[in-house]
Amino acid sequence: MRDVVDDLIWDEAPDHAEAVAILDAPALVEDALGLTDDVRVFCDDWRDAAQVDQDLLVEHPSDLAGVDLALARLPKSLAALDEQAASVQGAPEVTFIGGARVKHMNLTMNEVLGKHFAAVSASLGRSKSRVLRAWGPENLESDWPKVRLHEDLGFCVAAHGATFGGTKIDQGTRLLLTALAGKGKLPGIEAETVLDWGSGNGTLSIWLAREGMDVLARDVSWSAVAATTIAAEVNGVDVEATWGTGLDGYADASLDAIVTNPPFHQGVAKDSSDTIAMFDEAARVIRPGGQLWCVFNSHLPYRKELNVRLGRTQVAAQDPNFTVTVTTLR
Repeated sequence: MRDVVDDLIWDEAPDHAEAVAILDAPALVEDALGLTDDVRVFCDDWRDAAQVDQDLLVEHPSDLAGVDLALARLPKSLAALDEQAASVQGAPEVTFIGGARVKHMNLTMNEVLGKHFAAVSASLGRSKSRVLRAWGPENLESDWPKVRLHEDLGFCVAAHGATFGGTKIDQGTRLLLTALAGKGKLPGIEAETVLDWGSGNGTLSIWLAREGMDVLARDVSWSAVAATTIAAEVNGVDVEATWGTGLDGYADASLDAIVTNPPFHQGVAKDSSDTIAMFDEAARVIRPGGQLWCVFNSHLPYRKELNVRLGRTQVAAQDPNFTVTVTTLR
């Protein structure tokens, strides 16, 4: 659905272009097609991509190279912005126009764009929104994706710019790994087929695969799916990673276990409704007697939700900030 940010981006766009890249802004596709037939669309979020004619979607950000105009919703992550700017380099002249709500912008965004363009300026604010315009491409080679070895775990993880957490391993995921290994309050995970739901940089998928399990991975972020796939290749393990929302395509009672560090936000908005929906989907896909392993901020009331929606839920590990639960499906 188009909003004031989309309108502002379009109002700041030139009235001529030979090739246009649309990044995370599906509402602008129709207008862009009025400028040129060469419109290339990349959306990191599957839900955004689902709004676009599939023939217009590119398979990889690098497929955007060579355009002379890029229209983007500015991401919250500076790393994601860096990859956006890097992906549209290649032509002698490129104009990048990115918009967002002012409250989600900061001056460091100008610096990131300044790495890839000779000049950056900001528009006047309108309806609490603003646009950054960058031009004069530096045509630096992209340094995405990135791979990092975590020696304490003995394997690598990977990240594109929009991969949540980058190549770091956050405290909650580390606590979940401790519990999965049976080093918490309960025995560790025992499963043949397990889904890493919300796979991010591939940390959980790689650990599970190295333990000998058949691992599936699912994430709504293209960057996460690509990162998980790269991590699997680098570490020499098999992980079947898919891009999508929910558990569409997974049969009822088909999995022994799901492990997840569920989302507490979509983009810049915090919202637990996605997590609750995940619990309901998990109840459908995990076989009776199977397990859901979940980590979340300790102040959130998810243990009660899990007890009601899935079955008996026990605390497998806990620290001052995070709680890991294991739920056995009734």
